[in-house]
Amino acid sequence: VVAGLMLGSVALLADAVHNATDVLGLLLAWGAALLAARRPTRRHTYGLARSTILAALMNATLLLFACGALAWESISRFGEPRNVPGLAVMLVAAVACAVNAGSAALFWRGRKSDANQRGAFLHLAADAGVSLAVVVAGGAIWLTGWSWLDPAAGLLIAAVVLWSGWDLLRESIDLTLDAVPRGMDLELIEKAVRELPGVRAVHDLHVWPLSTT
Repeated sequence: VVAGLMLGSVALLADAVHNATDVLGLLLAWGAALLAARRPTRRHTYGLARSTILAALMNATLLLFACGALAWESISRFGEPRNVPGLAVMLVAAVACAVNAGSAALFWRGRKSDANQRGAFLHLAADAGVSLAVVVAGGAIWLTGWSWLDPAAGLLIAAVVLWSGWDLLRESIDLTLDAVPRGMDLELIEKAVRELPGVRAVHDLHVWPLSTT
C-alpha cells in the first residue's frame, strides 16, 4: 500500500488493497471464530456463533467498498494520466506475486483431499495471478511509456475483486436474513421429521443458520 501511494500507481495500489482486505477479512473471521467458541449465557442463549455471519457481511462490504473506490480512481486517471515508474511497479508487484505464490504452494499437497485447503489454494493462486498482471502492466509501462496502462490494470483488478466479492455479499446477506443455508434441502428435512415415530404432520417448518457453518 505504501509503495503504491509513493509511486502513484493505481494498479499497484489496487493489488495492495486487494491483499490488505484479505488480511482484514482473515482477522475478522478469526475474531468471529473466537466469539463463536464462547459458551452460551443467560443473555445470549444461542451463544455468539452468529458473529461469524456479521464478519462475513463486513468482509464483503469492505471488499466491495474498496472495489468501488479503486474503480473510481482508475476511471478518473484516464482523464489525467500520471507518469508512473514502470520498473519500480514491476519489481514491487513481483514481490507480491512471489509471496502469494509461495503461500499457495503451502496448500498444494492438501488441496485434493480437503475442501478448505483447496479453497485457500485457489484464492491465493488467484491473488498471485492478479499480482502477475500488475507485473506485466509495469513492464509494459516501462518499455512503452504508456501511462494509461496503469489505470487500465487498476480497473481490471477492481473488476476481479467485484466478481470474487459479489457472491460472498449475496450469501452473507442471505444468512443475515435467516434464509435456508446453502446445501440444506428443506423438503428432505421435512421428510425426515415426518418419518419420526409419533409425528403425524409437519407444518410451519423454518430452517435458518446460527452461524456460517
